[in-house]
Amino acid sequence: MKYSLSHAFVRYHRGLGRMPRRWKPWLMSLLMSNMILPFFFLKDHWEPWIVLGTALLTGAMFIVLTAYRGFTRLLGFGHVPWIPMIVYLILQLPGAYETDRGTWFLFWLQAVIVLDIGSIILDAANVIRYFRGEREEMVAGLD
Repeated sequence: MKYSLSHAFVRYHRGLGRMPRRWKPWLMSLLMSNMILPFFFLKDHWEPWIVLGTALLTGAMFIVLTAYRGFTRLLGFGHVPWIPMIVYLILQLPGAYETDRGTWFLFWLQAVIVLDIGSIILDAANVIRYFRGEREEMVAGLD
């Protein structure tokens, strides 16, 4: 292990904070859709529970990946748990449309699916770049 888990936690969050400004709206949209907005729908739906649980799992994976490899492009691998989650959410869409589950809930559900698919595409490109040799940290000065 390159870093302790506590140090990796700090490095990961420092890395997010030091990402280029152009990425901040994207990162905030992922944070909002996966970790904040689900709280508005927990009472009446299962899907937000699954999204929050998956977000916690991916967060833990990010810390472990940072502990072993630093704040590198390999972090994209941390979103692998999103793949079965997205499949599940897509399978829930027909039922969500057939029942009166609320316009805001449907908007959130669709936003999570679209944003997370976009993130997985970017993540796949980053992981490929990592395995092709781009193994340096994505931002400087994390120590």
